[in-house]
Amino acid sequence: MITNTELENKGNLFPTKILNFKKDVDTLYFYTDNDVILQLKVVRDSVLRFRYTTVGNFDNDFSYAITKYASTGYNKLEIKGEEDKYIITTSKLRCEILKQGMRVSMYDVKDNTLINEDEIGFHWEESYEYGGNIVKMSKVSQDGESYYGLGDKPNHLNLKGKRYTNWVTDSYAYGKDTDPIYKDIPFYTGLHNNKAYGIFFDNTFQSFFDFAHERRNVTSFWAQGGEMNYYFFYGPKMTDVVESYTDLTGKPHQLPPMWALGFHQCKWSYYPEAKVKEITSTFRKLKIPCDAIYLDIDYMDGFRCFTWDKEHFPDPKRMVKELEDDGFKTVVIIDPGIKIDKDYWVFKEGLENDYFCKRADGAHMKGKVWPGECYFPDFTKPEVRDWWSGLFKELIEDIGVKGVWNDMNEPAVMEVPNKTFPDDVRHDYDGNPCSHRKAHNVYGMQMARATYHGLKKFRYPKRPFVITRAAYSGTQRYTSTWTGDNIASWEHLWIANIQAQRMAMSGFGFAGSDIGGFAEQPQGELFTRWIQLGIFHPFFRVHSSGDHGDQEPWAFDEDVTDIVRKFIEIRYQLLPYLYTAFWNYVDHGTPMLKSLVLYDQEDVHTHYRTDEFVFGEHILACPVLEPNAKGRRMYVPKGQWFNYWTDEVVKGGKEMWVDADIDSMPIFVKEGAIIPKYPIQQYVGEKEINEITLDVYYKKGKEDSELYSDANDGYDYTKGRYSLRNFRLTGRKNELIINQFKEGKYVTEYQDFRLIIHGLPFTIEEIEIDNQTISLERLSNDGIYSLVVDKNFSELHLKGNELN
Repeated sequence: MITNTELENKGNLFPTKILNFKKDVDTLYFYTDNDVILQLKVVRDSVLRFRYTTVGNFDNDFSYAITKYASTGYNKLEIKGEEDKYIITTSKLRCEILKQGMRVSMYDVKDNTLINEDEIGFHWEESYEYGGNIVKMSKVSQDGESYYGLGDKPNHLNLKGKRYTNWVTDSYAYGKDTDPIYKDIPFYTGLHNNKAYGIFFDNTFQSFFDFAHERRNVTSFWAQGGEMNYYFFYGPKMTDVVESYTDLTGKPHQLPPMWALGFHQCKWSYYPEAKVKEITSTFRKLKIPCDAIYLDIDYMDGFRCFTWDKEHFPDPKRMVKELEDDGFKTVVIIDPGIKIDKDYWVFKEGLENDYFCKRADGAHMKGKVWPGECYFPDFTKPEVRDWWSGLFKELIEDIGVKGVWNDMNEPAVMEVPNKTFPDDVRHDYDGNPCSHRKAHNVYGMQMARATYHGLKKFRYPKRPFVITRAAYSGTQRYTSTWTGDNIASWEHLWIANIQAQRMAMSGFGFAGSDIGGFAEQPQGELFTRWIQLGIFHPFFRVHSSGDHGDQEPWAFDEDVTDIVRKFIEIRYQLLPYLYTAFWNYVDHGTPMLKSLVLYDQEDVHTHYRTDEFVFGEHILACPVLEPNAKGRRMYVPKGQWFNYWTDEVVKGGKEMWVDADIDSMPIFVKEGAIIPKYPIQQYVGEKEINEITLDVYYKKGKEDSELYSDANDGYDYTKGRYSLRNFRLTGRKNELIINQFKEGKYVTEYQDFRLIIHGLPFTIEEIEIDNQTISLERLSNDGIYSLVVDKNFSELHLKGNELN
């Protein structure tokens, strides 16, 4: 007879004393007398992995986040045991592990300064509801420490004093403090005493991060199941941390086609065909550049994926071809919910092959989405991903669609309290069967992955273009993203700016927002200011809910249309600059957008700035975020900067007022920069580009710039057929020298550079190109010097007399 029905709640449990350790090449194992094992793997000199188990052995080591292309290897590894601790030393880090309690401290090898240390460190709590453990980690928050990252969180860039939840959620019309929303990127960067480190908690269960919110001197993170499994990255520069994390979780597998960096127009929904053609023809008539037109769910037959509504789109192949002839790439939406319909071929294939998710007791997971009641593919199963990728053949290869947009893939389910699957839904998880508690946060990622492979297959030899709403760490390998269903408000303009910066410092650079707001209707001024911000976001798309009115560039008044056109034209001029920044992101993991703290972490004034950011390496931008503004105060980082509009040189390191009426915004260019520009095009590839403009900004001293070029699509660049031009500018009081160093086998379409020289402090009296003096008649001067030179020059030397 059972008399005691009380549950013994043990509370938090802790490792006890370490009894011994063993070394297996790059991996160390530390064993305690209560069956806790710490597995410490030296990934690189500056990257360590910490993995804990409480049951004496580890489960299968599997992660969707980590790329097989991640860099590994180290230059030094020493292990020393002392009376009270173990000391592990690499060429960058010293890691100390206390024998009693297993607490970890990290030091900089060079100067022995403390970088990060455990507070009570790893601990756990038994999960009586589900089994397994709730795994926890707490670390000391140092004096003055700041925190950044975590993906698309819609509030202040600096996470200090806040607590967050990671659970991918459909968050229609979210607000400034809504949490969680669409993405789970459990990676953050800590910064104190001018040293930056990063922590990536690779755990797909619902997780939580507390940045000195509950206790002012403690930062902690924990998850509702799975392992305590985290990576520690050391900088000491923030950019090094972000690049290391991006290297580990994966840089984009290829550059996007350049048209994907152009302007995109979208709405829920453009139909029928006549409406689509009306929109595209108006772009061309008004000469507003645009590269892509989107079709939302109404292009389908009853919202069934991979079908067309033949009444609204009687001949989609012809329409897509006609749009392409006019310079428009067609992008269509595909959602995960497959309508339950025995006459629908996708449903039948999925059912016959057992590809749909099931509940714990074997029934299919059924949920309502746009088509009505649906089943949902289990994208964590390799065979399902292969099947899904094959479904794109007709859409991409036959009809000619150029891009696919994955929405509702959190996964979102209507008319249920939690907006998603129940916890008991089962998933394959690539041969590691689990419940939805573990698979939820990667569901959208794996759908996007399968979509990407479909487009890669059927777009070949061109590059794929995929967009996803939901994401987990590593999704940047496959797709671009946007920040979800925002609102047409000034607050959301501020949020969009924050989110794009935060995504960039979280390794996911190809991101943007629904310009103008998805829900509700913007006024013309808000739309204009949002476009001005949007030209500096890698993903540049207007999107709105159809029932809130029109949101095309001409939907407001003529003044708005003219200003919007002007800024979209600036975006198209800057495409070679952005493409070069994207190449750096793909090649090195370098963020394309840099918050001021990422740009200059030494300046403490940057640690709490939210509005200003650096686009690429040399352009400083700051959106105007309030109505009726004639300008704004902004912080200009250290150095000398040219006002983009006036060429006035300002000295940074301080806050200042900048004029910016509705037809302007604060944009500055770093002195010494060389900014490549295209002529204005209505779409990428419209013109044969024979000449690229190089805007040269004088600097007394040296500055480096780059220009990357390839065929703008295809894969030849991976075989060396690219062109990378490195420019070294050297300025003195009466001379300017530009050296060019070239690599790559690609022969560019353009033949010449037109140099526009800004801020020259002397009159030009002599020009030498590759040690040959050339006639001053080749120089034009309409208040600013201009000179056309052959693209293959090695050294350009301008000499003159200093201006009074």
